[in-house]
Amino acid sequence: METATAPQKKNPVFIIILALLVIGGGWFGISKYLHGQKHEETDDAQISADITPIIPRVSGYIAKVYVSDNQYVKKGDTLLVIDDRDYQVRLEQAKAALTAAQANLGTAEASTKASQASISSASAGISTVDAQIEAAKVTLWRAQKDFDRYANLIKEKTITQQQYEQALAAKESAEKQVAILQQQKAQVVKQVSAVSAQSNATAQQIGVANAAIQQRKTEIAAAELNLSYTVITALHDGLISKVPVHAGQFVQPGQSLFSIVHSDKVWVTANFKETQLNKMIEGQKVVVKADVFPDHEFEATLSSIAPATGSTFALLPPDNASGNFVKVVQRIPVKIEFNKSDSLVKKLRPGMNVVVDVHLN
Repeated sequence: METATAPQKKNPVFIIILALLVIGGGWFGISKYLHGQKHEETDDAQISADITPIIPRVSGYIAKVYVSDNQYVKKGDTLLVIDDRDYQVRLEQAKAALTAAQANLGTAEASTKASQASISSASAGISTVDAQIEAAKVTLWRAQKDFDRYANLIKEKTITQQQYEQALAAKESAEKQVAILQQQKAQVVKQVSAVSAQSNATAQQIGVANAAIQQRKTEIAAAELNLSYTVITALHDGLISKVPVHAGQFVQPGQSLFSIVHSDKVWVTANFKETQLNKMIEGQKVVVKADVFPDHEFEATLSSIAPATGSTFALLPPDNASGNFVKVVQRIPVKIEFNKSDSLVKKLRPGMNVVVDVHLN
């Protein structure tokens, strides 16, 4: 005779656990769905800050370094000094060149004054010669009249041959005197022209000397500027990065030595997927959680959205025209600024990982 098997009773604990899992999973899924309708989150976010590289403008050997790793500095503090002896010498050379240029200007001005005095003297000589010529012409006129009378009288035999010859000699002497004075006047005029040309040349030398002075002054300004560049100071308050330079090291213009991280302002750069940006606008509230303070929520505001994807600004941006196209969801950098009322913001450092939650409403 066959024995009937009793039906197995279901374990109520299993049913309860299964029910709890279903209810919990449903609640979790619904809560995530509802949360996702009003929030956008990403963990692809880091702390950012203004980082200023310290770059010398002149070359030279470092004389002294005044800062060390992680040191806090204020605006205007001296960071390092470059040996300035070469630049001091260049400045002194520029000053000496300016002195020489000023001396050349004095010489040119003195020459111009001497030339002008010579012109005045020569002009006075011309006036004197003109007066002498007029007097000589009067003498010639009188001698000519006497000669004409004596020429008529000699024909009538009323005067002696000696008297006639004396009148002739006086007339010829007066003519020669006029000719000599006219030649002297021509020479004086030539002299005045030569002196005038020399005066013009010296006047131009004054212009050249003034230009040379301006050039020397510019060289002095440039030398003083380069000398000031040997002292490198902090442009703002902040923290010094690692300082890998030391005294005696040679540096070149444009060489990055170390950096200063601004200590008064940090923000978050969050990279959201392009599919998350449809409801994001500037001014929305953001909650930021940093890995360094996992139990603290930072209040922030969505400040701006980048004008292009991060890959667009890469060193080698993708070129989909090459034929090897694979669609990849792109990410857009979003700038998020902290509320300044939170004291822990000052403890955040650039590069730290954070998680951001943007409130869409």
